[in-house]
Amino acid sequence: MFRNQYDTDVTVWSPEGRLLQVEYAMESVKQGSACIGLRSSTHAVLGALKRSVSELSSHQKKLLEIDDHIGVGIAGLTADARTIAKWMRNECLNHKYVYGAPIVSGRLVGDLADRHQRTTQTYVRRPYGVGLLVASCDENGPHLYQTCPSGNIYEYYATAIGSRSQSGRTYLEKIYEGLADMGRDELIMNAVRALTGCVSGDDELTIENGSIAIVGKGENFTIIEGKDLKPYLDRLELEGGNNAAEEEAGTEEEESSGDDDVEAMED
Repeated sequence: MFRNQYDTDVTVWSPEGRLLQVEYAMESVKQGSACIGLRSSTHAVLGALKRSVSELSSHQKKLLEIDDHIGVGIAGLTADARTIAKWMRNECLNHKYVYGAPIVSGRLVGDLADRHQRTTQTYVRRPYGVGLLVASCDENGPHLYQTCPSGNIYEYYATAIGSRSQSGRTYLEKIYEGLADMGRDELIMNAVRALTGCVSGDDELTIENGSIAIVGKGENFTIIEGKDLKPYLDRLELEGGNNAAEEEAGTEEEESSGDDDVEAMED
């Protein structure tokens, strides 16, 4: 088995100037199940695909509530995500106890990025193998952040991480300019449409493997899954039927126009 002499410790640089264990951790995020996020001027929405290790097991939770105004979606190692979520909840509780007010999301995410980065500087730790999408709504409005194992942090209007997430990003790139003016239900529907493109193979988005969460002005962080998600999937299925009917009608019009051209040529 091939062994790289520069990946046995997180603090060892390779000759190319790379920290290989950090890259391995980022690769685990790419192989995790997809998670998408988008925000408008009033709400932030997360969507995630839940995996099941077998037909006999339940699906793993991919959306976690941190506080009334903050929640996360995860891609990568779920065990690492639970550890980080526990720390984030403690930070929110401590801030509320000391200052009597909810923590500002930007400050919490900044501290989270520092926690990620700290593991890349000490040899006794390994990087967290999980990427997070953090959705929040505070006095400055809704926010959507992404963190990665290297300690980088980004703020987005819309993004997607995890396996097969490129399809979701492609859809979000088409609609992001109009996100700011979207209402609550329209934002959720766009999250469902983006998730549909991330489903692998012949699988479909269902109430078992799909999960949506929303937080906004005047609305606490709420996870929508199971029976609560079914109305949105029904709307998506109806849209698919309508699109198929429109395509079929367009094909029939093209065929009829082609027949008219043939008749005109014969005349």
